[in-house]
Amino acid sequence: MFQRQTLTICLFLVATASLAAARDLALVSNKANTVSAITLPDLVKVCKGQTSRWPDGKPVTFIMRNPAAPEMKFFLEKVYEIPEPQVKELIASANHGRLGHPAVMIVNSDEDLVNKVASIPGAVGVVDVYAINSSVAVVKLAGKLPLESGYLLHGN
Repeated sequence: MFQRQTLTICLFLVATASLAAARDLALVSNKANTVSAITLPDLVKVCKGQTSRWPDGKPVTFIMRNPAAPEMKFFLEKVYEIPEPQVKELIASANHGRLGHPAVMIVNSDEDLVNKVASIPGAVGVVDVYAINSSVAVVKLAGKLPLESGYLLHGN
């Protein structure tokens, strides 16, 4: 009986932890960007450092939380489709030779991410929807805004 209760509690804690890690994300951009919508294939190219300039000529910088963070697992699966160690290698490769303007920047918090996106022309980033403020613009992803039914970065 005690083992069954312990097992039930452990399973509940594991399920709760995985749900807490899955969160609703939003793609945000610097307000000076002309990008108001992007397709998933184009976002993948941006995230992998394969797009260096926007159509208006501004350099592209993608800003994200640490790929090793539990809350980024969902994003890595959905967009990068490779394990976290390979994402880190891909980022290092994309940034090679781009010291003045990296293709991908890693930050420690959602607040840092929003501040970086707001301060770098051409920047876009993926952030928890509840961290968005008026300093950035929300970008439609595959024709949808965050919290709309069918939005690709809906975590739960």
